[in-house]
Order: sequence, then C-alpha cells, then structure tokens
Amino acid sequence: MTARALWYVGPGSCALRTAPLPDAAAGHARIESLWSGISRGTERLVFRGLADPIHRDRMRAPLQDGDFPFPVKYGYSAVGRVEEGPAELLGRTVFALAPHQDRFRLPADALVPVPDGVPARRATLAANMETALNALWDAGAGPGDRIAVVGTGLVGLLVAYLAARLPGAEVTAIDPDARRAPLATAFGAAFAPAGPKALDADIVFHTSGTGAGLATALGCCGEEGRLVEMSWYGDRAVEIGLGGAFHHRRLAILSSQVGQVSPSRRPRWSHRRRLAKALDLLADPRLDALITEEVAFDDLPQALPRILCDGAAGIATVVRYT
Repeated sequence: MTARALWYVGPGSCALRTAPLPDAAAGHARIESLWSGISRGTERLVFRGLADPIHRDRMRAPLQDGDFPFPVKYGYSAVGRVEEGPAELLGRTVFALAPHQDRFRLPADALVPVPDGVPARRATLAANMETALNALWDAGAGPGDRIAVVGTGLVGLLVAYLAARLPGAEVTAIDPDARRAPLATAFGAAFAPAGPKALDADIVFHTSGTGAGLATALGCCGEEGRLVEMSWYGDRAVEIGLGGAFHHRRLAILSSQVGQVSPSRRPRWSHRRRLAKALDLLADPRLDALITEEVAFDDLPQALPRILCDGAAGIATVVRYT
C-alpha cells in the first residue's frame, strides 16, 4: 500500500510525492486522513527554508521525513479514521501529530481519540489549542487579570478565547486588522486596532510575529507586568526596544513554546494528557469561525504559495481529503 504526502522541495516550492506505507506491525494502526490543518506561521517559515542548523533537531515535527531546509515532509495537525489496528480504535476518529498525507501508519499510543462532541474538521485546531493552553500555564494567568493579546491570528484568538473564560478577567485583543474584531468579541474579549495608551496589563501575550507587534506588546505591560512571547521568527533577527521604561518598570519577557509542557504542570501532565485536554476544549461550535478556508489535498501544491504568503487573508486553512 502506498500513500501520498506533501513535501516542501525548495524555497516557495512543494509537491505531492508517493511512497510505500510501512508494513503493519503489532500495536500499530493505519489511518485514513480526513482533514489536516496548515500551521500558517511555522509552515510559512518551512516553505521559505530554515537554514540554521539549530532547527534540524529542535523544530522537527514528530513524523517529519527529510531535513531542513529541503526536501522535507512537514506538518502536525492530522485528523483521520482508523481503518486497521487495535479493536478499540477501529473506526474511531483520531488526532495525530502527522504531516499532510492521505494515509499513514502509527503506533496506537501516538493517536488521541477525538471526543464525540468535536467534529473532525474542528479537531484540526488541537495543536494550536495546545499551544494556547501551554502559554496560559506559562503566564500564570488567573481570575481577574487584565490581559492583552497582541496579534489575532489563529493562536492569538485561541489565547484570547481561553483567557476570556477566566473568571473576571479583562481581555483585550489587539490587531490593526479590524476584520478580526467580531471574532474577538464573540469569544468575550474587547478589541482594539492599536495598543491602548493606558492598558496597564498584568499579562501580555505576543503572537503577531512582527517587531512592530512586539513593541506594541511591551507598551501594553503594566508595572512589573509579564510579556509572554509566543511568536517564532525562524532565521529572522527581530529588534526589540529595551530602553525607555523597560527597566525602571521591571518588565519581564518570557518565551513560551509548546515543545515542552509548562514547568508549572510538567510533574503531573504528559504531552498526551495536554493534547487530550486541548481536544476537549474544542467542544464549542463558536470555534468553527476560526476555519476560514478549505483546500482539497490534490490542490495543495498550487494553493500553498497563496496561503503562506505574507499578508494572506483568513485565519485557519484546513486540508480536505475526502
């Protein structure tokens, strides 16, 4: 049996390639893909080429083939149906950290069943929800906090969604694109096109991936506030202004990255437990509004240059396999 997968083969270039599936093995399952999610931020950088050797190990996806920069098979938000494997999983819809591929084989313990209340299409947001959940843990956000989220892409809106569920929290989503305002307000957050001059936030999450957004995020911090940097810049250097009020206001900058469970939860939470909770958190039909485009798997090589270009419209794009 063979499978087709998307490969990034050069700067701005990708293709579908066919390869044999691994032979069946005890404890493994074969999954037919239903949907996969495109990570616009990370996959945009992969699409351009990650040349720094530090990425070779640190940024590998769990089922990645090839090495950065090219050619590489990359992706980590697949949802499919188990068509062969352990009896308890047969016919189940599962989430896997797998690339864009129409069929794949994995150990059964690498599959997380999708809850009955979460449609397969929405379940593609699980990896992003996991990133947002981990960031809230890293931030130490709590009830009543004044929270700002700078950047309302998919991850930023999911952070705003979770933060707004904290009792008494005052959440403001900030983005120059006013088209994101209805989504932010539907999730319970206020919206501002620029950083309010006197926000005085306890915690600020930065997700815009731009130096201008990072400057805005610093400006939103209150005295001894904490800025949680969630953007990943790949090989790009980003200037950050640490003069002015930064020191005498005793601001703190903390990086948040989903590769490890937040230290505050690590003694008790495995990666699997965190991912299962992220799937549980997707049981809200309002989150369907985050998926703004579908593209057929066969059309992916032609569609990706548009989807991954700077300034591309939309929030989340999902790949349809059937």
